[in-house]
Amino acid sequence: MTHYYRPLIQTDPCRPADAVTLAGGWAWFSQVEQITRGGEAQVIPAAEVPAQVLSRLTEPRADVAGLQMTRPQVMGILNVTPDSFSDGGAHDAPDLALAHARDMVLAGADIIDVGGESTRPGAAEVAVDVEIARTAPVIAAIRAALPVPISIDTRKAGVARAAVAAGADLVNDVAGFTFDPDLAPLCAKQGLPVCVMHAQGDPQTMQMDPRYDDVLLDVYDFLEARVAALEATGIPRSRILTDPGIGFGKSVDHNLTLLARIGLFHALGCPILLGVSRKKFIGTLGNAPEPRDRAAGSVAVALAAVAQGVQVVRVHDVFETRSALSLWQAAVRGQVTP
Repeated sequence: MTHYYRPLIQTDPCRPADAVTLAGGWAWFSQVEQITRGGEAQVIPAAEVPAQVLSRLTEPRADVAGLQMTRPQVMGILNVTPDSFSDGGAHDAPDLALAHARDMVLAGADIIDVGGESTRPGAAEVAVDVEIARTAPVIAAIRAALPVPISIDTRKAGVARAAVAAGADLVNDVAGFTFDPDLAPLCAKQGLPVCVMHAQGDPQTMQMDPRYDDVLLDVYDFLEARVAALEATGIPRSRILTDPGIGFGKSVDHNLTLLARIGLFHALGCPILLGVSRKKFIGTLGNAPEPRDRAAGSVAVALAAVAQGVQVVRVHDVFETRSALSLWQAAVRGQVTP
């Protein structure tokens, strides 16, 4: 029987003597939820967790693309597409994209994620040459103008190769490195950090009645297998971010189940990246039909995730997120955080 271990994460400044620090970061835990498929979960002391699992839960995460995982990091979304669900067409020229990237950095973005293929539900695949033409010039312009790490959001090795040549520092694959078999070897050869995300189906089909045996454990098992596959390719665990893929082949209930227990994914021994910004479930639950009106809901979910130790939040609304994080950290710690 396989056991899964989810730390019961806290951020209170008063911590018991038997508490351990989560992933070398800002949160701690002294108890863990032990979960089995089809069985009753039980709460056990952290000291009873198997040594290898406890090590992965507590081991400080290495810096990724120059970003310290000991504090929450904000990834600013830069869609250079005509059809993304929230801001399609707003930044699909190099000058517009560079201006928006500069605004996001000034607002507090720690890294810029450039994407040239919409992955909204129902979106069609974009040809490699088109995706390169959209992204590579923008990445080159940002690299020349701004001292900020850059991520390329792509499923394709050809796009990643051109992006890295233009100055990208990280590859973020929403297909979990299952779409293009050449992508992971490319990242290994280039020594690149990566983000591996879970998705059920592809953008054209993923929201057509998604189903799971147990969404939390199914997503965990997928990511565990993909991390192992990436390691076998030559990408060390220290250079891998994981993303449970909120909204990618998930219902509202699936999304909420994952968010409520997102701390489970710390047991993979990798930093967690979460992308929920302006997604449909936020509009549904937050009474905000228009994506542009979902900043408050997006920030609320981001703060809940950071309280569970999530290291990177991927957002459209950088200023609002960074401001909220600064206040959250000050309120939790009772002092201004440097």
